[in-house]
Amino acid sequence: MGMSVGGGGGVKAEPNVVPMIDVMLVLLIIFMVVTPAITAGFTAVAPDGINLKAHPEEDLDQVLGIDATGKYYMNKKPLDLFTEQGSDENEKLGNILKAIYDKRTVDKILYIKAHKDLEYGKVLDAMDVASRAGVRVVGAVSDQRPGTVSSVEGDDPTQNK
Repeated sequence: MGMSVGGGGGVKAEPNVVPMIDVMLVLLIIFMVVTPAITAGFTAVAPDGINLKAHPEEDLDQVLGIDATGKYYMNKKPLDLFTEQGSDENEKLGNILKAIYDKRTVDKILYIKAHKDLEYGKVLDAMDVASRAGVRVVGAVSDQRPGTVSSVEGDDPTQNK
């Protein structure tokens, strides 16, 4: 960058790029901090089991997640169930599930994926709310215990059925 000294009284139209670079750096830092928080979403470690059948999630599947703190997620998106005085968190969850399952004509299956350290009563509450909201079948999701393979005859873990 050069600076002209003296003379020629003409107007120069040179953009000042320093403020633009400052803004770009601030935006870069903001995106670097915010992006991991956005992609984190629902994090729960499912209970371990043995002899589990693989069931990949499909687009039409509805998955209710419950993290270690008891916060609800629907298809990995947090549910805002902030309770005001006189309202119940389970009632709001029931209204959300009812709105989803009243419209469904296909299957009315809800998969519950809860953190393994969560109190089981919270899972039972969610199942009860779901059954009252029109869910016909509730399935609990768990993971294959590390280091084990299904011993069920004909169960090939390399194939998705």
